Amino acid sequence: MNLALKEMKKNKSKFLIFGSIVFLISLLTFMISGLANGLSQDNAALIKDLPNGQFYMSAEADKSYNLSKIDRSMQEEVLGAHPEATALSIQMGFLNDQYNKQQSVAFVAATHSDLFEDVQPGEVILNRSLQEDGIKVGDILTNNQLSGELVVKGFVDEKKFSHAPVAFINIENYKEMYRVEEMQLIFVPGNEQVQEVSGLQLFSNKEFLNTIPSYNAEQLSLNMIVWFLVVISGMLFAIFFYMMNVQKLGLYGILKAIGVKTSTLFNMMWTQMLCITAIALTISVGLSQGFHVIAPKGMPFSLPLETTLILSLVFLMIGFVGATISGWQIKKIQPLQAIQQGEV
Repeated sequence: MNLALKEMKKNKSKFLIFGSIVFLISLLTFMISGLANGLSQDNAALIKDLPNGQFYMSAEADKSYNLSKIDRSMQEEVLGAHPEATALSIQMGFLNDQYNKQQSVAFVAATHSDLFEDVQPGEVILNRSLQEDGIKVGDILTNNQLSGELVVKGFVDEKKFSHAPVAFINIENYKEMYRVEEMQLIFVPGNEQVQEVSGLQLFSNKEFLNTIPSYNAEQLSLNMIVWFLVVISGMLFAIFFYMMNVQKLGLYGILKAIGVKTSTLFNMMWTQMLCITAIALTISVGLSQGFHVIAPKGMPFSLPLETTLILSLVFLMIGFVGATISGWQIKKIQPLQAIQQGEV
């Protein structure tokens, strides 16, 4: 370990440049991961906050929830077999505030359940983001498809769907607005496998998320960028230590000739990799965790500490693999041949 630290002190500029690159890549990776998580919450917080369970959707809808219509008899059959289940519908729409300004929302109506807000006819409960737009409890809102008015009864936190704030309304108001009698979905909470019903398709929470337009494509693109950056970092480790090892062939030959074991040389390289990565990750983790403080208002950024720690562990593993692969030449060094080549 002393040998590794002495070399780092001697070649400070080389290791400082490499550490800066690792810091920038890890910081960019954390930021994109935070953006991916934030967009995921902004797109589907309503579903992601539900407990594990199963969604029923009509088979004719072809995995498109907004086209699903569950027959009333099927709904009663499932709800009768699972008292904790709830039937719900989700549709995009808009509300007119008291200044006649339109607010895009995702209307959600559900049968009585602890999982969703209980709303009386003529009432609406909104996501708190609309409170920031000037809407207050007691305001009268309207919809062009609804004959009556909706009174704001309260606000809830972090309830969004398809990047729109959720508006919980009563089933009767929903049916009048969209001229339908059937509900779109049935959700049965719990980890146990529910029975299949003819004419209905079953989806887990994760599978249902992929039926939301743009959700899968959005997350796939951002996550691919994250893992691409992780792979790049592994390649940087391999290239950096390979070049360092090429420059030190003569030194390694001398060390081997005087009895230094190959494992000791590998430990020296791993120590250097660990020091560089640990310092770079510590700084980037601190900056990324504090980014939400300076992030622009409304920017969907969410980076849980658990996600940061997992990515940090992945960076360490990738660094270890990259350094080990590049150091494979150390094992094949013949002392006499390396000494004759000299140190570049």
